[in-house]
Amino acid sequence: MSMVLLAIDPEGKTIYKSSNWPVDLNLNGLWTKFPGPRLGEDRPLPPLRDRTNKLKPPIVPPAPPFGEDRLPPPLRDRPPNVPPQPILVTQKTNRGNWRVGLVSFPDLHIAVAVNLNIINQEMFVVENIFVISIVLILFLIAAGAWALSGSALVPIKQLILTIQKVTVNGLNEKVPLDVTDVEFVELIEVFNEMLERLDRSFKQASRFSGDAAHELKTPLAILQGELERTLQQVEMGSEIQERVGYLLDEVHRLSRIVRKLLLLSLADAGQMSLYRVEVNISAILTDMLDDLELIAPHLGVETSIAMGLWVNGDQDLLTQVLQNLLSNAIKYNLPKGWINISAHSIRENVLITISNASEDIPKNERAIIFDRFYRGDWAHSRKVDGAGLGLSLAREIVQAHRGRLTLDSTPSGYTSFSLSLPKSNSQGA
Repeated sequence: MSMVLLAIDPEGKTIYKSSNWPVDLNLNGLWTKFPGPRLGEDRPLPPLRDRTNKLKPPIVPPAPPFGEDRLPPPLRDRPPNVPPQPILVTQKTNRGNWRVGLVSFPDLHIAVAVNLNIINQEMFVVENIFVISIVLILFLIAAGAWALSGSALVPIKQLILTIQKVTVNGLNEKVPLDVTDVEFVELIEVFNEMLERLDRSFKQASRFSGDAAHELKTPLAILQGELERTLQQVEMGSEIQERVGYLLDEVHRLSRIVRKLLLLSLADAGQMSLYRVEVNISAILTDMLDDLELIAPHLGVETSIAMGLWVNGDQDLLTQVLQNLLSNAIKYNLPKGWINISAHSIRENVLITISNASEDIPKNERAIIFDRFYRGDWAHSRKVDGAGLGLSLAREIVQAHRGRLTLDSTPSGYTSFSLSLPKSNSQGA
């Protein structure tokens, strides 16, 4: 127990003592004298006897004169029925530190001792219980808040998942109204209306570019045929032949632009048709190296091409992509520069990397280098032939083959493009 009690009478006899009262707790010299009777107390006097040993009536002291000012000072200054003041001391024993309170009544001395060590232990336990309880309560509050917020955000997550399914090729998809709460109905209706407007605008733009490219093919073919026939009829080496030859080159350039526009419009509409066969990438790159020695003999060429790299795809379109990358490596190269071509098999993909010495592409232009009709100042200043459609078309073709075409992050002084295509399951014929 943490508390013990001791009570003794005026004669020093123990009236009550707790069984676990510490034997080495010394209270000698701490007791005060028993106080006398207070004002208003009826403390009976011992009976008196005469010589015959007969009881005599008790002598009643006369009442004090009327008036409080006639009372003795000790009785007059002390108000009646005021409890005695306790004495508080602290003692150390073998069983710990004890806080002792002593109080003296007219007929009784009482001492109450409390073991401070046990109290401290109990307070430590209570403190730990409070700390654990607070942590547990905070955890429960956090878990409840997380669960409540999670349940409140479920409609938003469903809306996000549905919106992520909406792509350029799937603008006709709508977010169903039954996947969310009533609070989001108006938002979804506005979003669906926006998708409808975008879908109409996109189809109109795609149809216009496709129709325009298709309609331009016929007059360009006629113009090309007439210029070729005229070129054969004029005098060799004349000024007319030179002008007709220049016009024929521009017609060829315009025909290539129209063909690219037609392919891009088909890619936008998701209608790019692929004539899939087993394509030997190693053979295509090897043939391109033979042409490279004739086209750019002033450039140093380094190659690392593994044999037997097969992919499943459209051979003409993939050849066009590789030719475009190699053509850019030649056009945007430095005088007496170099070209590095590597092709290897990595896991389930065929990775082709074409690098070349070049001027640095500005950082703000690297993110938009695949945009259509984009040609940076670094290209215009060099007066390089092109319409800014090659890289955009190449990326669309690669994506149609479930591949990736990226501009690599390289140190200053050269540019590198990486083309990744899924490897064919068979090794070709």
